[in-house]
Amino acid sequence: MRALVATQLIGLSAAALLGSSPAFGQDPPPPIGLFAVDIRGSFPGFPGGAALAESRGMAESELPGRGPGVEIGAHVYPLHWKAMTIGLGGQLLLARAASNAVRSAGVRGATATLASFSPQLSFNFGNGDGWSYVSGGIGAATWSLVPEDATPLAIDETRLQTVNYGGGARWFAKPHVAFTFDVRVYDITSGVAQVGFRAHPRTRLIVIGGGVSFK
Repeated sequence: MRALVATQLIGLSAAALLGSSPAFGQDPPPPIGLFAVDIRGSFPGFPGGAALAESRGMAESELPGRGPGVEIGAHVYPLHWKAMTIGLGGQLLLARAASNAVRSAGVRGATATLASFSPQLSFNFGNGDGWSYVSGGIGAATWSLVPEDATPLAIDETRLQTVNYGGGARWFAKPHVAFTFDVRVYDITSGVAQVGFRAHPRTRLIVIGGGVSFK
């Protein structure tokens, strides 16, 4: 009886091992390639708050909200270590938001634009058919926030230190084209004061984007 039970256990164990092993002749998944290029669309929400509005001589209700954006990234993957691949690259974010004037309420329209570029260091997990990553970088951003019928201030053309960090994934339905999804936080340092205007506070944008990736 014990011999029969042992034989059954051995058989079940062997079946489990065979079921979890790759099929005979099946190619293993490819490694993460040498490079990837991402193009994503997004709809970031621009920051608000009384301190930010005051720094531009605006009412808080005049600040733009959300607007369309695009992210473009390029990455190379020079180093593989165990299950992790290290990537180096750069990322560009361009975004714009505009609020329409509500003249009956005495509220001006305003336009906000943001251009940010930073180098990127990423840690990637997966294979060439798809992988997830966490990444971040320190770069610069130019953030313009201009009320209707007003001229831009010097701060609107000042490059501000920006830290971004986040993560995402790429899924390759075709050998060289993938769907990519990314969630990223942009921390923009505080601005500088001007005559008649206070410095704007440190601000944060959360950007969620989706698009295509090529390798």
